[in-house]
Amino acid sequence: MDINQPKQEHLLALKVMRLTKPTLFTNIPVTCEERDLPGNLFHLLMKDDPSTVKGAEALMLGEMLTLPQNFGNIFLGETFSSYISVHNDSNQVVKDILVKADLQTSSQRLNLSASTAAVAELKPDCCIDDVIHHEVKEIGTHILVCAVSYTTQTGEKMYFRKFFKFQVLKPLDVKTKFYNAESDLSSVTDEVFLEAQIQNITTSPMFMEKVSLEPSIMYNVAELNTVDSARESESTFGSRTYLQPMDTRQYLYCLKPKQEFAEKAGVIKGVTVIGKLDIVWKTNLGERGRLQTSQLQRMAPGYGDVRLSLETIPDTVNLEEPFDITCKITNCSERTMDLVLEMCNTNSIHWCGVSGRQLGKLHPSSSLHLALTLLSSVQGLQSVSGLRLTDTFLKRTYEYDDIAQVCVVSSKVKQES
Repeated sequence: MDINQPKQEHLLALKVMRLTKPTLFTNIPVTCEERDLPGNLFHLLMKDDPSTVKGAEALMLGEMLTLPQNFGNIFLGETFSSYISVHNDSNQVVKDILVKADLQTSSQRLNLSASTAAVAELKPDCCIDDVIHHEVKEIGTHILVCAVSYTTQTGEKMYFRKFFKFQVLKPLDVKTKFYNAESDLSSVTDEVFLEAQIQNITTSPMFMEKVSLEPSIMYNVAELNTVDSARESESTFGSRTYLQPMDTRQYLYCLKPKQEFAEKAGVIKGVTVIGKLDIVWKTNLGERGRLQTSQLQRMAPGYGDVRLSLETIPDTVNLEEPFDITCKITNCSERTMDLVLEMCNTNSIHWCGVSGRQLGKLHPSSSLHLALTLLSSVQGLQSVSGLRLTDTFLKRTYEYDDIAQVCVVSSKVKQES
């Protein structure tokens, strides 16, 4: 074989174009005052310009659309669309034409061709057209590989391919924060508040169509991003939910464990899966993008081996008058405990009853309710403290201070109010 033999030209030509929405045409208005030397010349020129809006010639935004002049940016979550055309530039009939389009990412290779069947023949000046679509789910370098194979009239099999490289950018910066909160005293569940900070890091505004939280099987979710009015719920961000470039918006959600999980003290501990955010937006002329985060995880608060929580407590009590509270003691460990309750007085809080009484055995994930009586000798906002639980098996003592706060007032003040 002669190494100096010229390379044979192909009979088919391949063209690939990205399909994107057009943009509104913008112009730069040039104006001056009437007393200036040009007079009203600039105004007349803009008035005759077909790209300006009649009656508002000084506005930059026009009524005409501009076709894309370059490849543009592709963002994560958007749909990449491309037009592929194979044209027969020769005067011969070409047979068995097969067009294949693959998208190579950093982790996988995807076949985007709508059909894998070969076209029987392609006459001169005829073409094969195809449109491919792909929802971009990875950032970084992407390579569109278009391969064409065919057979000439002489039976020779020909093959060529082209590569189109582009970058997929990140459209949003999403940050999350978790806040653990004890729920109301009548409930046995613990609430988790999720704050999601979403920043638009593109160069164009976004219309935020939907930002929702899909909870895991362990939680129920309530969105706190609306205000209930007399007629309907209104978004806290107003009727126009646009997010300008580099602007940040905060969304808040409240999650509560489902009843079957909340009743089991040992289930929700350590690292738990909360759910994932589903974000949908639109840009330019309605181009839609969607982004789902990975599963959000949080570290559940640790309560140690024994958890003590209050079920009932009055808001306001009289000075030096006994009042009742109800406590709930839960065994969060994996062993059985034999508990003894001790009540230690403080400078302001005095417990009524016998200290050092046996509570009995408490099995893992089990709970018991305990009614206690106490009084306060000092007015003002006082902290309920001084409870001690001792496990006689391991000789380990658990201290509980600042369990709750109660407002102590004089009995005369309470009667007058």
